[in-house]
Amino acid sequence: MFPTTKMLRNAKRGLISAFACAMTFGGLLAHAQTRDTFHPDRMDTVLYGVAYYPEYMPYDRLDQDVQLMQKAGITVVRIGESSWGLWEPQDGKFEFDWMDRVVDKLHAAGIRIIMGTPTYSIPAWMYKEHPEIVVTRLGGQYLYYGLRQNTDLLNPTYRFYCDRIIRKILEHYKNNPAIIGFQIDNETSSAGAANHDMQVGFQEYLKAKFHTVDDLNKGWGLNYWGQRLNDWTELPPRDGIINPGWKLEWERYSQWLTTDFLAWQASIVNEYKRPDQFVTHDFAGPPRPEVNELDVSRSLDIAAANPYHETQEGFDGEVSSRVGDYMRSLKNANYLITETNAEAIGWDSKGQYPPYDGQLRLDVYTHASSGANMVEYWHWHSIHYGQETYWKGVLGHDLAPGRAYEEVSRTAHELQRIGGEIVDLQRKNQVAILYSDDSYYGIEFMKFSDRVNYRTIEQQMYRVLYRANIGIDFVFPDSTNLSSYNVILVPPLYVASDAVLRKLAEYVRGGGNLVVAFKSAFCNEYSTVRWEMAPGPLREAAGIHYQEFSSLEQRLALKDDPFHAGDDNRVTTWAEMLILDTAKALAYYDHPFFGKYPAITQNTFGKGTLTYEGTVLSDKLQGDVLLAVLQKAGLTGPDQNLPAPVRVKHGINRKAKTLHYYLNYSSEPQTFSYEYGAGSEILQQIAVSHGQSITLKPWDAAIIEEK
Repeated sequence: MFPTTKMLRNAKRGLISAFACAMTFGGLLAHAQTRDTFHPDRMDTVLYGVAYYPEYMPYDRLDQDVQLMQKAGITVVRIGESSWGLWEPQDGKFEFDWMDRVVDKLHAAGIRIIMGTPTYSIPAWMYKEHPEIVVTRLGGQYLYYGLRQNTDLLNPTYRFYCDRIIRKILEHYKNNPAIIGFQIDNETSSAGAANHDMQVGFQEYLKAKFHTVDDLNKGWGLNYWGQRLNDWTELPPRDGIINPGWKLEWERYSQWLTTDFLAWQASIVNEYKRPDQFVTHDFAGPPRPEVNELDVSRSLDIAAANPYHETQEGFDGEVSSRVGDYMRSLKNANYLITETNAEAIGWDSKGQYPPYDGQLRLDVYTHASSGANMVEYWHWHSIHYGQETYWKGVLGHDLAPGRAYEEVSRTAHELQRIGGEIVDLQRKNQVAILYSDDSYYGIEFMKFSDRVNYRTIEQQMYRVLYRANIGIDFVFPDSTNLSSYNVILVPPLYVASDAVLRKLAEYVRGGGNLVVAFKSAFCNEYSTVRWEMAPGPLREAAGIHYQEFSSLEQRLALKDDPFHAGDDNRVTTWAEMLILDTAKALAYYDHPFFGKYPAITQNTFGKGTLTYEGTVLSDKLQGDVLLAVLQKAGLTGPDQNLPAPVRVKHGINRKAKTLHYYLNYSSEPQTFSYEYGAGSEILQQIAVSHGQSITLKPWDAAIIEEK
């Protein structure tokens, strides 16, 4: 059925009205309907599986594939999200027989299914009939057909077709007992859309947020260059705009579009799904600034992610752990891994690095130790054509079991034995990193370096704590649970409201320990520079102020090497000329001019402390500063004495028993002393006592459950 003019008009009205009903001045409200929520603790084990596309196979081998999956111990398969052209080969003609056969075979084998909505890759007939639904970016770049995730999510014609295919699939499969959940779309973002309807929608978005053009003029400082608006109809297109506040709000609007699109899909699925089924979405390598994962997650029962990582000597568990810690923090709950490396990956064959023996299994326990309740590979089989020919699966191009299949099978059977012991792991960390998309964009629009940015500092802070075996959560500017943490790290919080900064100051006053990077508190929520002394509302808590700052042409040392960093006693890129109020200096620059200014300060405020970094620290210096704060807060111990390649994570399982995961990310055996309560190593099923020496084989893990 082709959409009528009335249908499209009603769809467009619904989208425009969504701006007003879904927004408040401070932010956007999730609008998914009330529903029964899937509880992750209903899962009986850690699910382990693959994405499966029999429609990609060069010949019919469904029976053979299902037998191989069953033999390997695969417990879950994700299907359907990539094949709109098969679900609906012609406009209004729907076919299910091809998928019914797959679902029936998997169900008969006892394999659970996550069904995807196929909206991220449109069929050719749709592009032929409606080329206007494809994204046009700023500057007029048109994405054309052939890519995926290339549609204007606001376009009412596109949404009409999405609504129809989702409802057809849900009507057909809602009662199928094999389907445990539905994945909405795939790695969604706005794709940089700046189509005409996006530009019109931006005006409605701004009206809902700012209410009057006078407030807009004031927030963005549009008297500059005489660009003030007198009426909403004067709002020009986003193309060519260089005002930082304007650009920031456009990025928020683009984020909102993804949030709205996925909340809309979730609301449709929720009309059909059973109480024992869940809705999820797979985020692409989060955190990803173009998507507000926190807002999207409010419409999901369980959040999911697709992290890919280095292999061979580059595999250290950091990427998998960082993604896991971020995902767990979105809903303060367990999460799913819907894609990760099965073999070598790449959109060409230049970087084919298959994992060493043991690395696939070790990555599974890396995810489980962060709170993942499922790990799936993309994908079951290597593809013989298309862009992802070299993004290889569990089966190679010959489609025969090989080394990867054997390791997956070993891991799957291990999970069949211990999965119930490790599912629903609860992490209770004392340290968090405050993450801000707004600050990422604010700094990108006013760069201080081509090498250092918001993300590099945030990742550096994570990395030094990860390598020091410190458990980490993420919090966000609107988080209300700051007091749950003993220490919070703040990467350059360049864009933040007074309310957020006052909340951080109160966190310190109440006994928290805050570590704040340079450039924090410089701009308000509109990316407008504050007209009070820097660092604005943080000044009293930080015990410092400054008026000047300087780019650093050359790296500088810290005077007298106060942290004994040796060759790593260096700072670079940026220096704020800090002046002490009540703070004490932890380090000064070793320089004839900058030497009168402290580089790092610490202030006692109320019951807590605020440590301020006025420059870019080397990794070694960053580690020394953070570990000193942690040690003072009483958060260090035997975990910091483990061999360098060994990571440890702790949590509580469903039996309320403590689990200790030890993971060896190296090609050499590693030996250490176990310093926790006596228990059992559940992989090998052997007793372990306090003080016992443990040796991990290369790329191996131990999971100890305390008595």
